[in-house]
Amino acid sequence: MKSDIPLNALRAFEASARHLNFTRAGMELFVSQAAVSQQVRLLEEKLGVILFKRLSRGLELTDEARLLFSKISEEFHRIEKAYRQFEGGKVREALTISCVGTFALGWLLPKIEDFQQRHPAIELSIQTNNNVVSIAGEGVDFAIRYGSGKWASSHNQLLLDAPLTLLCRPETAKRLTKPGDISGETLLRSYRLEEWDNWFAAAGISPFRINGPVFDSSRLIIDAVMITGGLALAPDVMFQTEIKQGLLARPFNIYSGHDGYWLTWQRARKMTQSMEIFREWIIEQIIRP
Repeated sequence: MKSDIPLNALRAFEASARHLNFTRAGMELFVSQAAVSQQVRLLEEKLGVILFKRLSRGLELTDEARLLFSKISEEFHRIEKAYRQFEGGKVREALTISCVGTFALGWLLPKIEDFQQRHPAIELSIQTNNNVVSIAGEGVDFAIRYGSGKWASSHNQLLLDAPLTLLCRPETAKRLTKPGDISGETLLRSYRLEEWDNWFAAAGISPFRINGPVFDSSRLIIDAVMITGGLALAPDVMFQTEIKQGLLARPFNIYSGHDGYWLTWQRARKMTQSMEIFREWIIEQIIRP
């Protein structure tokens, strides 16, 4: 017969592993530091492993603790998420969207109030990523990604074409009369190293060495443009507000690349009702902005 699972002890361990401190874990769980420590010791005895190295400056996870924490932290999150669906006497269906930060800020968030007003029974959770996401591994319903749409493990529906173009501050744009003039400027780069070569080809100029810093998102690279005065390639469809406000300028009507923003979901999973609702809503917003 299987022994009972010590849920209180696991909760104490999970909180202690996040805080690396029994006192802060106790404050979160509304129990004393001694009670948390005792629960962790009981769990260690039950499992037959040491979970923490007790140091003068706090706690340090053992290898066994790291493995256990990676397994249970996500499960506690799932339990809390399920519980929240039933709070207040109203059943809400949870829907989790993992989204590249550029799309979240440049397109989704300004429109999300409309979705919430029309579908108040759906508990929407938005996570941001830098385009590297495991839909199954991270337990999300949809992932909105930037790229070619060639991801074999998921269904991929194009939302917006988003080719790249040159963006800079308006005062920088004033001194750029032809594409070759950018050779004297600081060119900021993304982790996709081929992007500048593709733009050089579209502009009809010879490529040259670029020494500017590398960024992992279009949102961050454009923030850097506005702070430093450098130039960057980005999808201008995501920065229309900044362009209209005069914070950004597009010096040339030259575009490169064929990537876009895609709504993706697991091939092996059947859509829930809330997924169908969100998919219909976002397509409607794309068609009728």
